[in-house]
Amino acid sequence: MRITHEADYAIRVMYCLAAAGERLSAKDIAEQTGVTLRFSLKILRKLIQDDLIKSFKGVSGGYILNHPANEISLGQIIECIDGPIMINHCLSNEFDCSRVTRKSECDFHKVFGSINAHLRKELYSVTLDQFT
Repeated sequence: MRITHEADYAIRVMYCLAAAGERLSAKDIAEQTGVTLRFSLKILRKLIQDDLIKSFKGVSGGYILNHPANEISLGQIIECIDGPIMINHCLSNEFDCSRVTRKSECDFHKVFGSINAHLRKELYSVTLDQFT
């Protein structure tokens, strides 16, 4: 499993907002994170839709965290951008295994499921305030 560039950039954006502790423009966020303005805006839209940040319109507009940094985890940010964390496609509900009739009988599914649960737990235990 690999976190996409977009999720990595979203973590940078969220860190930037947490460190600033105040409203920042999209331009300032792009400059401070090294993410292009166009890509920053795309990421910001997803973070707004997932209620992780708030946006303000107008001349003094910008973006701020919608929750305290200690309530926002890396897992939330990653899943906001990349969707559910899954180390193997067999963990998806849409996956039809050709090896067994029921996933619960598959040893690989059990091992991958356990590893995936541990990974998610770790990512959700790391919050933005640990970096600021």
